[in-house]
Amino acid sequence: MRLLKCLLFSLLASVLIVHQGEGQVFTDQSMLPVDPAEYDNLSTPYNTTLTFLYNLQQDTFRPEIAAKTLETGSVPHKDAQELAVKLKQIFDGNGVLVRMEEIPTHADFIDSLHNQESKFFFDTHRLPRVFLEKINGEWKFSRFTVEHIEEMHAETYPLGAATLLRVLPQLGERQYVGFQLWQLIGMFLLILLIFTAHKAFTFIVDRVLFFALQKFGYGGVAEKYLLPVDRLVSIYLIVVLLAIFIRVLQLPIEVVSWVVLLLNAVKPFIVTIIFYKLVDILSLYLEKLALKTESTLDDQLVPLVRKTMKAFVVVVGVLFILKDGLQVDIVPFLTGLSIGGLAFALAAQDTIKNFFGSVMIFIDKPFQVGDWISSGDIDGTVEEVGFRSTRVRTFRNSLVYIPNGKLADMTIDNHGLRKYRRFYTTLTITYDTPPELVDMFVQGLREMVIKHPSTRKDYYNIYFNNLSAYSLDVMFYVFFEVGTWQEELQGRHDLLIQTVKLADKIGVRFAFPTQTLHMETFPEKKGFTPTYDNTKYQQKLNEFIQTELNKN
Repeated sequence: MRLLKCLLFSLLASVLIVHQGEGQVFTDQSMLPVDPAEYDNLSTPYNTTLTFLYNLQQDTFRPEIAAKTLETGSVPHKDAQELAVKLKQIFDGNGVLVRMEEIPTHADFIDSLHNQESKFFFDTHRLPRVFLEKINGEWKFSRFTVEHIEEMHAETYPLGAATLLRVLPQLGERQYVGFQLWQLIGMFLLILLIFTAHKAFTFIVDRVLFFALQKFGYGGVAEKYLLPVDRLVSIYLIVVLLAIFIRVLQLPIEVVSWVVLLLNAVKPFIVTIIFYKLVDILSLYLEKLALKTESTLDDQLVPLVRKTMKAFVVVVGVLFILKDGLQVDIVPFLTGLSIGGLAFALAAQDTIKNFFGSVMIFIDKPFQVGDWISSGDIDGTVEEVGFRSTRVRTFRNSLVYIPNGKLADMTIDNHGLRKYRRFYTTLTITYDTPPELVDMFVQGLREMVIKHPSTRKDYYNIYFNNLSAYSLDVMFYVFFEVGTWQEELQGRHDLLIQTVKLADKIGVRFAFPTQTLHMETFPEKKGFTPTYDNTKYQQKLNEFIQTELNKN
C-alpha cells in the first residue's frame, strides 16, 4: 500500500508541475519555422513529422492536413483524418516524446540500421510498427503503419479506455488550475478506480481465499505467505490499470513519458518481488516432501534450491527491469557478460567442477547426512553437503571439508547404508578340552545367536574350524540387524558377556599363548590336567540355556 501511495503522489506531483498543453509539445517554440508552408511539407522526415504534430495540436488542429502524412491509398479522406488522430494518440499513449532536433532533415535520408532503406523509425522498442517511408519523393507514414493503426490503438487503449478517450472530452473543456474540466474529472475517476480495485481485490483474497485456506487447515501458511503476495498482486493490478487509464487524460507528453517509464519499471519490479516470495512457498512445499522421505540429503538440498531460485529470480528480474522498464539495451551487457563469463569459467574451473560434483551427489545420492563413510584418508560421519564441499565429522571430532568435485570421483564406502553389520572373531579354548565339550560349547553359542533380538537368524557361521599352535579355534561369524554403531557395540557386548558366562557355566577355559612343561607326576601330588565328567555336559548346557538365554 505504501508503494501505491508513493506512485500516486509522484504522479500527481508530476502532473501539477508540468501541465501546459496536451500531448506532444514543441519544447523550443523559437525553433519552429516562420513560413506557414513548412507546416504542409513532406519533403523530409523532419518536415513530415512537423506537419503531422503541428496540425494536431489543440490550438492548431487541422486534421485534414495531418492526414496527408499518411500513405492511405484509397481510404476516404474523413477516415484518413480519424487515423491521423488515432496515430497521434498512439504516440501520446505510449509516452513517445518526439524530439524534433533528432529528426533527419535530409530528403535522401538512408537508415543504415534497416537494410539501407529510406525509412525512419521513431522508437523501435515501443513503436516498432510506426515509421516514415519515402514514397514518390515524399516522406509519409508507411502503408504498413497505416494498416496497423487500429490494432495499435486498441492495444494502447484497452479495457474501455478508447471509449473514455472519446466520452470524457465531451464533459467540458473549461480550464481550472491549468487543466480542462474533463481531465480533472478523469483524474478523480482514476483515483477512485484504483482504490476501489485495491479494496475489492484484497477483500476477495483476505476474506474469501484466506478463510477457505483456514478452513482446510492452512491458516498459518496463508498468513505467512499468501497475504504478502496478495498485497503485491493487488498493487501490480493497480499499476497495470494506472498505466492504461493514465493515457486517457491526454496529459503533457513529458509527464506521460516519465510516468510510462516509471510504471514500466515498477511492473517487473513487483513481479520480481512476487516470484521471490513464491520461492518461499515452493520451498515450504519441498520441505514437507523432504520430510516424507527417509533420505536426509533432501533436507540439505531444499535450502540450496531456495537460495539458487531466489538468485535466479533476482537476476532475471533485474534484466527485465533494465530492458522493459528503463529501456536499457542489455544486448551489449549480455555480450560482455558472456565473454567475461568465459574468462571467469576458465579462472574458476575448480569451483565449477565442485558445483557439478555437488549436483551429481544430489542426483546419485551415494550417501546422506548422518551416514558413516570412508574413502582413503576420510573416515567419519557426513554432517552437511554444500554446493562446493561436503563436511565430514571424523571420529577424532575434527571436521574435514572435501571438495565435491573430488568427492564425486572417489570410491566411497558407505557404512551407513549397511542392512547388516558383521561381527567376526575367533574364540580360542585350551587343548585339553574334550571334543564333546567343544561341541556343547558351539551349540551354546549358536543358541545365543538365535535367542538374541538383534542378530540375523538366516545366516551365521559358528564352527570349530582350526587347530592353532596353542588353542582350539572356534569361528564366531554373525551379523547384527541394527541401524547405528552404538547398537552394534551393544549387541557385541551382549554376545561376549553371554559367551563368557557360557564358558564359565560348562567349564570351558579360554586359551592364550603359553608354553607347558610336563613333569613326571609324583604319587603324593595330583597333576595339573583336569578331569572331565562326560555325563554332565548336556545337563550343564541345558541349565545355561534355561538360566541365561531364556531370561530375556
